[in-house]
Amino acid sequence: MKRSTVNRILAEADEFIRSFGYRLPPFAYWSPAEMTERRNDIAGIVDARLGWDITDYGKGDFERLGLFLFTVRNGTAADLKRGRGKLYAEKIMISRRDQLSPMHSHVIKAEDIVNRGGGTLAIELFASAPDGSIGRAAAVSVPTDGAMRTLPPGGILRLAPGESVTLLPGVWHAFWAEEKDVLVGEVSTVNDDLTDNVFAEPLERFSGIEEDVEPLHLLVSDYGTWLG
Repeated sequence: MKRSTVNRILAEADEFIRSFGYRLPPFAYWSPAEMTERRNDIAGIVDARLGWDITDYGKGDFERLGLFLFTVRNGTAADLKRGRGKLYAEKIMISRRDQLSPMHSHVIKAEDIVNRGGGTLAIELFASAPDGSIGRAAAVSVPTDGAMRTLPPGGILRLAPGESVTLLPGVWHAFWAEEKDVLVGEVSTVNDDLTDNVFAEPLERFSGIEEDVEPLHLLVSDYGTWLG
């Protein structure tokens, strides 16, 4: 993705998020220079990979295959392993109308996906087969705001604004917005986007960036290069 495209998406996303009364934390608006200057004080941001995240999954067609995310808070794998401490994470995301977030599952993370407003969020669901692959024969059952719903393999769960679903590890899911863009909340156990996303097809979780202009804000995928 071109950096100029990333900058445009960031500005559009911030405006969309604000339109629902949601506010990002102050560090969201720091410039790359400010983050570099504060580097010794922001290990909690960098190590937890908090911040802006935009992906086209390496396919170069963000409008059709992509997702905007901002990780607001995140615990640690060490705490999760010992079962105490900061065991949770929170993201705010934007699923654009007819923009696919492709089929994937998680090995560790359990997550609540919440429609925070906008259109309808459509989620295609599969259970896992015994070997962990997509289960194309068995029904899949998921809690939706505490009430269980059972769908056939590949069934589409549609969430209106205010509705949510709990996806446990091993539940395969792909999602997109219908009618209009959706502001999506995610509340989960500790999030690890480097190792805990299992895609049905080979995809890149983080996009390569073509530096045609200066960055407005750093993405989490920039931290290693820009901040060390």
